[in-house]
Parts: sequence; C-alpha cells; structure tokens
Amino acid sequence: MAVLRMPARGMHLHGRLRFSLIAAIFTAICCAPSGMHAQQQPDRPAAPALEFHSGFWVNLHHFLYLQARVRNDPAGGAPKAYATGTVTAGMTPAEQKTWNNAVAVYAQDWSSRDLLHSGVMPLINNRLAELENCPEITGKSASQCTSGLQSGLAAALIEAAPIYRARWWPEQDRENRAWIEALAPLLRTMGAKLGEQLAEVYQRPWPKGRYLVDVTWYAGPEGAYTSLDPVHVTIASHDPRNLGIGGLEMLLQGASYAVAQSVDETIAQDCRKAGKPIPRDLEPALLFYTTGDLVRRASSSAAPGPGDAAAGASNAPYELRNGLADHGWSEYQDMLERYWQPYLNGELSFDAAIARIVAIL
Repeated sequence: MAVLRMPARGMHLHGRLRFSLIAAIFTAICCAPSGMHAQQQPDRPAAPALEFHSGFWVNLHHFLYLQARVRNDPAGGAPKAYATGTVTAGMTPAEQKTWNNAVAVYAQDWSSRDLLHSGVMPLINNRLAELENCPEITGKSASQCTSGLQSGLAAALIEAAPIYRARWWPEQDRENRAWIEALAPLLRTMGAKLGEQLAEVYQRPWPKGRYLVDVTWYAGPEGAYTSLDPVHVTIASHDPRNLGIGGLEMLLQGASYAVAQSVDETIAQDCRKAGKPIPRDLEPALLFYTTGDLVRRASSSAAPGPGDAAAGASNAPYELRNGLADHGWSEYQDMLERYWQPYLNGELSFDAAIARIVAIL
C-alpha cells in the first residue's frame, strides 16, 4: 500500500511542497531469491518508507551547480538532456548581472566538488532540505530559516532566488510533481516486494523512520545520489534514465544504501584479511547490479508504464539497458555475473560470494 499526499496547486511556490509516498508493507515475498532469508525483528520494517519532496532551495542549489558546470565546460558539463541554451535570454541587464554573479560563485568552487563524495556537499543538501518551508534563508522571516551556510554560497542562493522562482521554478516543480505521480503506481505494485527482497539480499532489516527523497530537476551527472546519516536520496525528474521502471530502479538502488551495510563491512573485512586495498566503487556497483536484477525479475511480466512509453524505453531495468560501464564500473561486470549472481539465485552464500569477488580483485 502507498499513500500519496500532494499540496494544493494554489499554494505559494516558496511554501512547503511536500509529497508523502509511504511504502507500507503487508504483502508476502513473491519470487524472492531463495537460500538467504534474514530474520526480521518484529518492530523493524521490511521495506523503506519513502517521503517525497520537491523543495525550492534544494532545486535552486542543483540548478546553479548545473549552470556552473556548463559555464566551466560548455561541451561536456552536463548531459544532453540538460542543454538549456542561453539561460539569460530575456533578462534585464540587472537580472543578468545578478544571475551571472550567482553562477560565478558556484563556478569558482562548488561545481567542481562531487555532490556525494565531497564531505561538505551532502551537508549543504541536507540543510537546504531542512529549509524547504522557508521563503528566505537569512533568518528574517523566522530564526529557523537562518541557513548557517558559508556566506558566499548563501549570498549566491539569496540573490538568485527571485530570478529562479520567476523563470524556472514553476516548470521544474511541475516536472518534479509529475515524476512523483508517474512513479507512484510502480511503487504501489512493486515497491513492497522489492523492499523485502533487498532486505533479504543484504541480510539487514530496514532502519525505522521515513527516508527523505528530494526530487530535483537535475541531480548530478549520474542522475541520482544518496547520502547517509540521515538517509537522503536526491533524484532527477528530468533525467531520461529515471523515467518509468528505470526511475523505480534508481530510487530503490539509492535507498538500499541504508540496508546494505553488510556488503561494505564484509568487503572491507575480506580485503583487510587479504592485504588488499578496499575498492571504493565495488559496493555501489554491487548494489546497482543487485537492484537491476531484482527489478528485472519483478517486471519481467509487467507492461511498460507511462514513463517508459513516453520515453520509448524498453521494459528492461536500467542496469541492463545501460550497463555498469556507464558508471565506470565495467571491471566488476564479469565478477558480479560469476560470483554474485549465484548468490542472488540462492546457489551460494553471502559470505562465499563476497569472498570469491574479493579473491579476484
């Protein structure tokens, strides 16, 4: 069961734009991989509860980050789907100066940082998510709206906010809302089962509480990323990779970091025993592969959803359509097929599968 709550269209665009899509679990596992059932504690959920938001400040932050990347690298700073042309066309000279100054702040520093792996960037994203209800971030309207961000970054956001709100935010927010609405049926029909299966695969129950999902027009080169403590998934509504079943897969892969600590711990332990360096990309590649396999099984007999039809996409999950190579993880494809796939099929234990993967690193 899933519940979708959406704010009225007449509410102010800078107000709380909150969507709550809660994946409540009551269905039994269907077609789950055998031989790896984890014992769920009675008070621990079997699948994540996802709370969706389309927040003004988080979206503005990512849009300025995108524009700065394009400024620094016009040819390759953004995916083809994000070719925005001359964004200052139609602005007054004063607006052009204000907007260009804000983009320049991001271009000088922030846009060169990885949205996930640069330690401060997830903290900025988390703080801007907390400010979702705030019409401004200086603290003038309420003390809790004081951003606490680095002064130059805060100033860029404050200066760019009126222009972004007038020119881009209504359409980008509409696209975010439409993406959530399109994903809701897939989560209702497949989310509970897949959530239970992911918990079984990683042999951990889902932590209590709701997981924040910020839907943004742009969410970095990969189209989505997840930070932990707290779990915060950021996923792009405009990225064609995130349409239809691909969006479900990317969302669940992002959420699964909350339950996949066993993978990271076991890889690190086995690498230390073998005297090998711990590969940073092995865990995300394994999670990416796993979610793709489970979604493939769950969707093998399902008809393409509206998003798939609109995009002309196949019903195959993202991992199978685009491959691990798109993320720079092609070196892991063969070992995952040889040693992790048997675990997903119930033919090999979790520990044995990880040990064999680490042995051939």
